[in-house]
Amino acid sequence: MWNLGARHAPHLSLFLICFLLVNSEILFCGGNPAGIVISLCVVAVWCFLEERYVPAGILCLAVSLAIKPHDAGLVWIYFLLAGGVYRKRALQSLLVTAAFAGLTFLWVTPIAPHWIEELRSNLSAISAPGGLNEPGPASFSGRKASMVIDLQAVVSVFRDDARIYNPVSYLICGSLLLVWLVRTLWLRFSQAGAWIALAAVVPLTMLVTYHRPWDAKLLLLAIPACALLWAEGGLIRWVALLVTAAGIVSTADIPLVILSIFSSHLQVGTAGIPGQILTLVLMQPVPLILLAMGIFYLWVYLRRDFSRVAASDRG
Repeated sequence: MWNLGARHAPHLSLFLICFLLVNSEILFCGGNPAGIVISLCVVAVWCFLEERYVPAGILCLAVSLAIKPHDAGLVWIYFLLAGGVYRKRALQSLLVTAAFAGLTFLWVTPIAPHWIEELRSNLSAISAPGGLNEPGPASFSGRKASMVIDLQAVVSVFRDDARIYNPVSYLICGSLLLVWLVRTLWLRFSQAGAWIALAAVVPLTMLVTYHRPWDAKLLLLAIPACALLWAEGGLIRWVALLVTAAGIVSTADIPLVILSIFSSHLQVGTAGIPGQILTLVLMQPVPLILLAMGIFYLWVYLRRDFSRVAASDRG
């Protein structure tokens, strides 16, 4: 990503990437597969958009999809909708993913024939009220550095009921994603358009369903778009830097540890709207920051005319 961002803003790209990478200790200590998934997804994006080592990119995206489809899924959908050779790459990756999944199914099922039921039981237990993956205020990891960062965590502060916060979150994220999908389908492909599109969809990926801060390392894909807007100058460069830096900093290890220590000693009442808003700002700001970042880049994606850029790319 620095290789791409450096074409427009090398120092800015270097600073953002270094800050993101140096705040990856929890990812390595926990051994979460997000480290592998995000790395492979980022490599695949570079291979596809640079049109270099394409077979390696197809393999990387396929493995990424097989391990954590809720991390790489919307990135894959972008290439599927972009059309042309990129749709071909997406379908090739899906074919390899299906092969991996089929072989794994045939391997695991004879050894553990009830693995599907056991997996569902596991997910149900850890997603129950007060469970490890439950996004509500009573979650086991609600105020820790490993907090859940999806939009459900925000809505649950106002109404801690899965029948409420799930539909509301899906409605908000679904509306934004629908606009993004339509724009991608109608837009002629260009390099600049691709980076803005990815910068818009990555934070929305974190919000639509269960994710934790280590999954947000996928924000690496937003850095070339930030560098692109920074090189344009004007007010938009500062807004791009603000929202991108805020997204990276708010999901980084050290700031999250500081936030968890700070919020663990706070007792904020949530009986009224002011108390609930204060709870979000002081204890659960990450989803709001990611939402602001996604809306900003989606606004840029909708407002920009990339046809002239596409013609320049073809030339």
